[in-house]
Amino acid sequence: MTPTEMHIEHLKNKIAAQVRHPFLAKFIADPVIDEDKLAILTSIMDHTTLSSVKKEKYIVTTMLVQIALDTHDLVTLSEDEEEQETVRTRQLTVLAGDYYSGLYYYVLSQLNDIPMIRTLAGAIKEINELKMELYYKDVSSFQEFLGSLKKIESLLIQRVATYVQRTTINDMAGDWLLAKKLLEEKNSYQEGRFSPVMDLLVKRPGSFESGGQLVFNIEQLLQKHISNLETTVSKLPIHFNWLKNYFDSTIYHKFYKTHIVEEG
Repeated sequence: MTPTEMHIEHLKNKIAAQVRHPFLAKFIADPVIDEDKLAILTSIMDHTTLSSVKKEKYIVTTMLVQIALDTHDLVTLSEDEEEQETVRTRQLTVLAGDYYSGLYYYVLSQLNDIPMIRTLAGAIKEINELKMELYYKDVSSFQEFLGSLKKIESLLIQRVATYVQRTTINDMAGDWLLAKKLLEEKNSYQEGRFSPVMDLLVKRPGSFESGGQLVFNIEQLLQKHISNLETTVSKLPIHFNWLKNYFDSTIYHKFYKTHIVEEG
């Protein structure tokens, strides 16, 4: 394990310890820590002149915000009558999202860093507005839909990168996070699990595609997208070598290896 990988594992454990709550753990699953976003954030912070304490605080608080946003997304939008147990789970999931949101304010308050709080709060507001548009307003084209989804997935990290004046990998990060989201949603849909993005595309009035055609189109899109992304990653400056190797490995395991298994 490289020093950077050890550092990321340390950060992951620290974040997990922050979000662990004994009462919530009895009723809902532990939140998922997005390792790709954690790796991107760590790489961004590693190329700043901030103190090690500040770097760690910024990474942890940004990931707490991401976990809060992701947790709120787990609450289904169905208005059907539900069993009491399901209702309680939904209520606790909302509560958990709010709890994780509060944690980042607490961590940042220890740094007395009002500008960073404003940066994160502004990103949260913007992401929630984008989600409202994506889920409740008409989108004129599939490309417009993808553009909005890409912003939702990458805007938080890009705002933080802009704040610390390290935006070199912003575009590449956005491209990867969109591809990753599409791959995860496609796999969930094909396996019959909850897939809000795919469900939205298939079920909304004036749907762009049927389910089968949509899966095929996304697979075609992913192949082209990943190929372009590999070219972009190969051109990263030498001081991003660790991130380059990380992306190469992740692309192989999450995309190519999956396709080899499926085709085999």
